[in-house]
Amino acid sequence: MAKVELKKPIVDEISAGIADAQSVVVVDYRGLTVEQDTKLRKNLREAGVNYKVYKNTFLTMAFKGTEFEPLTPYLEGPTAVAISKDDATAPARVIAAFAKNAEKLEIKGGIVEGTLYDANGMKTIASIPSRDELLSKLLGSLQSPITNFARVMNQLAEKGGASGAAAEAPAETPAE
Repeated sequence: MAKVELKKPIVDEISAGIADAQSVVVVDYRGLTVEQDTKLRKNLREAGVNYKVYKNTFLTMAFKGTEFEPLTPYLEGPTAVAISKDDATAPARVIAAFAKNAEKLEIKGGIVEGTLYDANGMKTIASIPSRDELLSKLLGSLQSPITNFARVMNQLAEKGGASGAAAEAPAETPAE
């Protein structure tokens, strides 16, 4: 079997993984212990992110002709890729959070929703809350005025303010 035929299934696997990905983050994992790597993989899996180590030549072949081709210059040394199809910021967020305790883990760069970012750009992306967090904050902001209004109305009702005010006002009589 020729070498190209052996590489094709792996390149096809990578191509299928990035086909409709919202983000791809390239990471240098050198220096991580097996325990750290296992924990990182678990965290990424829980966030819905596919994380795998591939040879740079396979990644280069898979990225060629796609929106992820600009990542090719970052493919030097040991490389792992984190791919997310659902939450564009999840790979950067999880990896950056994990890197705080594992200094050896380094984000090389990434593409988020079609835009190339270097390591510093990916740190900025990592600071963006997840879609679910943003939606819950929005919902909380929308509910707050309603909750406050309900609380005020409840306090008025408890004090008898609403019924007392209605009792003091003279009743209008229909004009005959």
